[in-house]
Amino acid sequence: MTNAASPIRLVVTDVDGTLVTGDKRLTPRAVRAVEALRARGIAFTVASSRPPIGLRPLVAPLGLTLPMGAFNGSTVVRPDLSLVDETLIPEAAARKAAARFAAEGIALWVFAEGAWLLTDPAGAYTDLERRTLQAEPRVVDDLAPHLGRAAKLVGVSRDHAALAALELRLAEEIGEGAAVHRSQAYYLDVTPPHVDKGHFVARLAGELDIALAQVAVLGDMANDTAMFSRAGLSIAMGNASEAVQRAATHVTGTNEADGFAEAIETYVLGREPS
Repeated sequence: MTNAASPIRLVVTDVDGTLVTGDKRLTPRAVRAVEALRARGIAFTVASSRPPIGLRPLVAPLGLTLPMGAFNGSTVVRPDLSLVDETLIPEAAARKAAARFAAEGIALWVFAEGAWLLTDPAGAYTDLERRTLQAEPRVVDDLAPHLGRAAKLVGVSRDHAALAALELRLAEEIGEGAAVHRSQAYYLDVTPPHVDKGHFVARLAGELDIALAQVAVLGDMANDTAMFSRAGLSIAMGNASEAVQRAATHVTGTNEADGFAEAIETYVLGREPS
């Protein structure tokens, strides 16, 4: 339970694997939980590995009014998707990552200048991403010309174990040139260096004049632990790995069992779990 001396004034949540179910749905209970935060005067927004366009479907159902963190917080947009600011991947790091994905036989998606770019529209997880983003990719013959303006690269593979192993190797190869984290078991994200969800949380809290001790965050993947280390209250999903759960203050239910709503009700609003 939150210390009474530091009541929560801001909640920032991850989206996929946390706020929404595996089939990318907002449950009625999750929507009610956000409405309850608003009624209590607690600010709320999202920080996600999704591109800005992928956050659009959340705006109306959740009544979002604050800036949102896309691409793991490296691009910040308003609810109308107008740009606050963005940081791009250094071109050398983007090209190194793209070369490694090609060498490993892993499909590459590039998010650049507001577009989702790929070469194979029938590739693994493309239909899932269409449903998630509620948008269509732009099919191009060559991704190389777009690597100098990339906000995010994604290596996509059905071989989850291979992608997990590559995560460590690619992070070592790129070093400080970019951040490398899986956002899902099947997506390996490359995003700008030194800008993550934790930076987004700290920046937003500062702009709202809210102490970090009064911020609660929720997530399920390693890229969410940057938020955990900044916020006064951190909640890992029941579907998170043991390492992610150990990094959090509390662990809630899975995203398939309304773990987000349970966490808000129990740890933020102070209700008994149902």
